[in-house]
Amino acid sequence: MEARAIAKFVRIAPRKVKIVVDLVRGKQVDEALAILKHTPKGASPVVIKLIQSAVANAENNHEMDREQLFVSEVYANQGPTMKRFRPRAMGRATTIRKRTSHIGIVVKEK
Repeated sequence: MEARAIAKFVRIAPRKVKIVVDLVRGKQVDEALAILKHTPKGASPVVIKLIQSAVANAENNHEMDREQLFVSEVYANQGPTMKRFRPRAMGRATTIRKRTSHIGIVVKEK
């Protein structure tokens, strides 16, 4: 049995989220939360909240034991990109791409 949680349209680039997500793949839930708590990245609080949500889904919806849970799958896919313009010299403008992510976490029992 598995439980999942998904955060969509997170305003952090997927490239930056993947660095954080790779730290917790395959780890026990409590160990993953401890690692993320001491990781100085902007995506850490988002992933912590997502793991807690997946654990709550596992406990409440599927009657799983928290002690047996581990992060089986975790991914950060690209969401839609917001395009903004920055004025430049001589009347030109360049685009700024504000990237978003779709982050998903699946927890399973060992």
